[in-house]
Amino acid sequence: MKTHRLAAGILGTVVVFVLLVAGTLIAKSRTAAVEPTGPAVSSADLRIKDAQIEEEAGGVRWGLTAEQVLIFDAEGRTALRRISVKVFEHDRSWTIVGAEGDLFHATRNIEIRNNVVVTSSDGLRLETSVLRWQAAERRLWTDAPVRLSRDGAIAHGTALDVRMADGSTILAGRVRTIFNGPGQ
Repeated sequence: MKTHRLAAGILGTVVVFVLLVAGTLIAKSRTAAVEPTGPAVSSADLRIKDAQIEEEAGGVRWGLTAEQVLIFDAEGRTALRRISVKVFEHDRSWTIVGAEGDLFHATRNIEIRNNVVVTSSDGLRLETSVLRWQAAERRLWTDAPVRLSRDGAIAHGTALDVRMADGSTILAGRVRTIFNGPGQ
């Protein structure tokens, strides 16, 4: 008789445990997940919305616009979102747009990422996924696939290196070009 009671007690305990677990799972599945309201938490020292910066040096005027700027002083970096850079030289201008990027304070180097498009006033268009500017060397480069186009000519490469000091441009890797006449 004692084993019969013991078995019934164990069975009762198991049934109560299963009912508690099932009840908890059902209650959790019926409650709506609540998303936090307000901006996402970041460790940025300063957050700026709709920033505009303009500067002129060495006969070149440029302006940078970003939808969001996050400044990280400890890292020496400024994160940029939805970037547009306009560069004006005496005989032509450039517009560079990208989804995000970083400005490194110590070196003044810039990296622009995701859907990067460069257009110039003379009709050149460059498309890539990442574009970097090294200020000290005055070098614009990428190691990501590149597409250059102008007046019906299209060139594809796996990397690009532009040296402003000597005016050289190298389209590297497996290069493929297509030449069409204008208007075709």
